[in-house]
Amino acid sequence: MWRFASPWVLALIPPVVAAAVWMARRRKRGDARVVLPQAGARLPRIRSSWVAIEAGMPWLRGLILVLLVAGVARPQAGSRIETTSTFGVDIVIVLDASDSMRAEDFTPDHRLEAAKQSIRTFIEGRPSDRIGLVGFASVASTRCPLTLDHEMLQQLLDEVDFAPRNESGTAIGMGLATAVNRLRDSDARSRVVVLLTDGANNEGQIGPEAAAEAAKALGVRVYTIGVGSTGQVPMTIQDRRGLSYQSMQYFELDEELLESIAETTDGQYYNVRDAGAMDIVFETIDALEKTEIESRERVLYRELFAWILLPAVGLLLVERTLAGTRLRRIP
Repeated sequence: MWRFASPWVLALIPPVVAAAVWMARRRKRGDARVVLPQAGARLPRIRSSWVAIEAGMPWLRGLILVLLVAGVARPQAGSRIETTSTFGVDIVIVLDASDSMRAEDFTPDHRLEAAKQSIRTFIEGRPSDRIGLVGFASVASTRCPLTLDHEMLQQLLDEVDFAPRNESGTAIGMGLATAVNRLRDSDARSRVVVLLTDGANNEGQIGPEAAAEAAKALGVRVYTIGVGSTGQVPMTIQDRRGLSYQSMQYFELDEELLESIAETTDGQYYNVRDAGAMDIVFETIDALEKTEIESRERVLYRELFAWILLPAVGLLLVERTLAGTRLRRIP
């Protein structure tokens, strides 16, 4: 965008144009000069380009004056800079990567891939919030600390895979405690954990109830998402020979525990049994935890008057040179 810093100076342009018109008309009518009677009849008419140049001199002077006026008005070009300040929401997503997440009841994907896809969409919708990621099975680890670099977060999310067979338990308490610890020093107005699991707590040194109480004490709200339900679920099994086959496996979802965690921390519990429902749950959480954003706009201007005054000075030198030499008028 651009503007004139002193636009009131542009009011001089109409008088300048009027003066140029007056000078052009005055020249056309003729002014004081030596007249030689019958000279035009006796001498052949010679058309010279200098005649046309002389006719344009009033307009050249008018153009110079218009450029000078525009330069004095200080044209400026600006670039818009928008700064966003946000009270923000710090969110840690806790993702179960235990062996049970291999269950294939979330057609066409297994549970872990369906969860990762919904989380990706959730992250994309919250560009102003710091988001972290914790993965857990029988042990919990921070996959990504709280960050605004969501591109890196997405890459780390893609790298989340099933825990090794010897770590395939479900330590819900450890996963939640790790997330709460990440939020302990956060100064965000709202601090949230989204805990997603398909099992019951059977591992870990910290119980889910103790982790929920710690979250409550720190003012961290926990949304819990139970994936699937208790019962038989199809899952692809690979034996020691490397052969794969599908088998029905029994899994237990401790919905009562997840409801208790959510209630303790003033959050909510959701149960999802297909990918579409999981998307809806994340959309609901997104709507509940909105960020208050204040946008401020600045415009940085740079001066452009030199680009107008320099041509004006150049044209003035040309006009003075012509008026003092080839087009010099003798009184």
